[in-house]
Amino acid sequence: MNNLSALNWLKGNGTFKSHPIVSGHLTRMVGLTLEAVGCKVKVGDRCWVAQSNGQIEAEVVGFDNEKIFLMPIETVQGLEPGAKVTPITGSDHIPVGDCLLGRVIDGTGKPLDDKGDIYSEHSINLDGDTINPMHRAPIRESMDVGIRAINALLTVGRGQRLGLFAGSGVGKSMLLGMMTRFTKAHVCVVALVGERGREVQEFIQDILGEDGLKRAVVVASPADESPIKRMRAATLATAVAEHFRDQGKDVLLLMDSLTRFGQAQREIALSIGEPPATKGYPPSVFAKIPKLVERTGNGPPGGGSITAFYTVLTEGDDLQDPIADSARAILDGHVVLSRRIAEEGQYPAIDIEASISRVMPQVVLPAILKSAQNFKHLYSLYQQNKDLISVGAYSAGSNPELDLAVRLFPIMKAFLAQGLDESISLQESVEGLQMINNEGLAFKNPQAQAAKP
Repeated sequence: MNNLSALNWLKGNGTFKSHPIVSGHLTRMVGLTLEAVGCKVKVGDRCWVAQSNGQIEAEVVGFDNEKIFLMPIETVQGLEPGAKVTPITGSDHIPVGDCLLGRVIDGTGKPLDDKGDIYSEHSINLDGDTINPMHRAPIRESMDVGIRAINALLTVGRGQRLGLFAGSGVGKSMLLGMMTRFTKAHVCVVALVGERGREVQEFIQDILGEDGLKRAVVVASPADESPIKRMRAATLATAVAEHFRDQGKDVLLLMDSLTRFGQAQREIALSIGEPPATKGYPPSVFAKIPKLVERTGNGPPGGGSITAFYTVLTEGDDLQDPIADSARAILDGHVVLSRRIAEEGQYPAIDIEASISRVMPQVVLPAILKSAQNFKHLYSLYQQNKDLISVGAYSAGSNPELDLAVRLFPIMKAFLAQGLDESISLQESVEGLQMINNEGLAFKNPQAQAAKP
């Protein structure tokens, strides 16, 4: 008797019980949800569902007594009442390794780039192992993402998880592409979840570029695919990033978008009868997001890391959207892109006042942190008095700090702007910040600065 048979014998209280594959049949189809009876399966298992032109793969997403609910992964065509449902044996493993670099795959691991099949000696399960929080290395090193405003004012830590909050058309994808090309991470994993299908090709060719793709893995699942497949794309991208982290590499994971992941889970939950709770979102949505995000971050000390950026689509630029509010609470910081700033022609349109990196104090020197705080203070002071300054209602000399903000604002605005093909290192970003800080000190105390050798 092998170990598995012995385990089944013990579970049967001394009576040997085998577990053969038990097929069932469909009884109902409502929307995208299939209902079947007769199958011995668990939530998360996969099944083959027979249809007139072959068979499709579906995943078990729930049950009600003897009735199970399945969600098709592919498009349903020619499905009939009573169709045979057969559980798929074995776990769902995806080949991983350096063979994935430069490739574009879908949510099931199949290639989309017409470069042939993917073969590897290594494979992974989509559901990664949870890391004991006491075994994670603390965030103590900075990560260069090549964006001056983020490097200097919102310094990213190696292993940090940040949210990129923005409405539609404000430049999220462009910023992700820049970070993919400019970052110093060993590997980039890009997940395009639930976005427009035309954006996949455009992102790869126009934004990511040939050089950026060489050390990147792109997982794409457009909006027209099933919610299960969209969720799998996010899970698969995270699992691929985990694999490279376990190899001791620093990984940059860029997911566009976390909102579409939550909406896919909402579609599944509502279709199987879970009641909506917060603005139409069932409770399971707010359980899935932390489970996905917590898989990233640092591994054990001395190992690799996953630094993750998740874009969060704020409907109508509402930062209090349920997904945005939940993501802001679980992530280690947030970068807010402003439509107002974008309309002014500034790129990237980062709203420095509304953005924060929670680990910045742990990864930069106190002097740099103080310079960043001074920058934000003066920038915010100018914005608060912008209308008075514009109409000439403010008299120079009445507020020394505001005088300094007025003098430095053109320099600060130029500092925040950056060309799409311009890469600015972490060191260069910090040096630029220090120059602005020194300019401010010279304005406040010109005699002391003049006395310096």
